[in-house]
Amino acid sequence: MPYLSVPGRDYGFCPACEACFLDPHQRLPPVAERAHYLHHRNDPADPGYRRFLSKLAGPLLARLPLAADGLDYGCGPGPALARMLREAGHKMALYDPFFHPATGPLDQSYDFVTCTETAEHFHQPAAEFERMMALVRPGGLLAVMTGFHPRAESFRDWPYRQDATHVVFYRAATFRQIAAQKGWTCEFPVTDVAFLHRPGARPGN
Repeated sequence: MPYLSVPGRDYGFCPACEACFLDPHQRLPPVAERAHYLHHRNDPADPGYRRFLSKLAGPLLARLPLAADGLDYGCGPGPALARMLREAGHKMALYDPFFHPATGPLDQSYDFVTCTETAEHFHQPAAEFERMMALVRPGGLLAVMTGFHPRAESFRDWPYRQDATHVVFYRAATFRQIAAQKGWTCEFPVTDVAFLHRPGARPGN
């Protein structure tokens, strides 16, 4: 259903899952999208950026076993989160369609998959979540950080919406539905972070 129109950008809304999405015809072409990402400040050595990522990394580390296997899905040109998790003793693989496009890591399975500030860029979110969840081993989790969109009256002026590469926005209800469709559980340890837990026991438990 229609949700909001601003000059050059029209948004729809799914009443079932509460996701909001940009008209596909108004997305940036891939070349422009990649160029935009190169302007992001995501230096792995930047203390401010590491503090930002700790919003997800902190509660994630509290839930991981020792020396877990992880994949940073949509890691971007500067995979800072992967570095932080490696420093904590975990093994990390990388995948990003623009900056780490080798698909070998997608043929493996992991104790956890992270997706930070990436889900809002998905052109095919249902397919992307299907793929990420298939990579998680029984007893593992998918950790997502993205801006949860506000009520309609605040959406127009929401800075997160105004990034030209942000094309889909979620709420807690969206993640609950994604999890429920697979028989997973979902929790929200902090604002704008969702942990989707796959049922089952980890090997060795």
